[in-house]
Amino acid sequence: MSAFTLFAQTDKINKKFKLSIVIKNLQTSFSISHRLIWISSISLGILTSIPKIVDHHFVLAEGIADFVVTAGFALLIWYYNIYSIPAYTKKTGSRNVISAQLFIGLGVGLILMFLLSSIQYYILSHLNFGPKMLMYEVRGILINLTFYMFIHLLYQTYLNQQVVRELERSMSANLAAQYELLKQQVNPHFLFNSLNTLKYMVESHDSQSSEFIIKLADFYRFTLGSLKLNLLTLKEELEIMDSYIYLLKARFEEGLIVSHNLSSELYTTLIPPFTLQLLVENCIKHNIVSLDKPLHIHINREEEYLVVRNNLQMRKIPEPSTGLGLENINQRYLHLSEREIQILADNETFTIKLPIIYEYPNN
Repeated sequence: MSAFTLFAQTDKINKKFKLSIVIKNLQTSFSISHRLIWISSISLGILTSIPKIVDHHFVLAEGIADFVVTAGFALLIWYYNIYSIPAYTKKTGSRNVISAQLFIGLGVGLILMFLLSSIQYYILSHLNFGPKMLMYEVRGILINLTFYMFIHLLYQTYLNQQVVRELERSMSANLAAQYELLKQQVNPHFLFNSLNTLKYMVESHDSQSSEFIIKLADFYRFTLGSLKLNLLTLKEELEIMDSYIYLLKARFEEGLIVSHNLSSELYTTLIPPFTLQLLVENCIKHNIVSLDKPLHIHINREEEYLVVRNNLQMRKIPEPSTGLGLENINQRYLHLSEREIQILADNETFTIKLPIIYEYPNN
């Protein structure tokens, strides 16, 4: 299958990833002002004590007890819901107002009110416990429902704001990455070398010159057309890399040897566009490539990583490097999978380990 079919095949894949990536990247430091919590709880305690105060048979101890039970219950329910609602949403992904968390919260509220009322009865044993308990439990349910709905609304508003911020940040980072990728892919130096190679092939009547022109045109068409995509399948990425290697082989011949040992099951995994091509280009940029000292680049799998490894034979006069190539790749992996690439080097080899990205994260 031609690599040009990737545009239709990957469009749905990219749409699936966008929302999941945004949700993963959300910061969950949701909080409400402690001042608001305490003022509202105390105010609620005072409001529920007013009927006691205006009663002709008002007893100060009962009024204080009523205030303490209501205000204390409100405080506890405030903090319980502020902790439990974000934790439940993060764990389950559910954003429905009527959920298991609502009924769990009501159960917790009933138990808390029972305990507070029991403490009050223990202190003021002359009260008729039965009617008091029923009144407090009904009051607790109403307070609990009101606070739950209010906090749930605040948290959903917070999440929506975070989604908007994350999308804006991702769009900005993606635009910057696309611009940097465009600068690196449409490399004037690479184009100049390719045209020089083509000139030599045409002048020497090389039979492969027509194929070289087609591959060169294909490669730049891939480059310009794939910038809008976040992800490609590994199979399509390998086809793009093969086109790039074909162009390089015309220049370096057997001085460049690129091989891979990948099972077919990996072909459906995903990778940011032109990652492998950038890594091959990076190897050539920093190492000697000649018939006497061939540069070997090998791609294989190690656990949950795609590994690109080359033998080290550094140039005596290294080309200037900004480090933007590897940083570009690393940033795109962070955006897409929240995992960084690994860079390993010793005296003989240089290794880049790319996290494998599956279409379905629970693969």
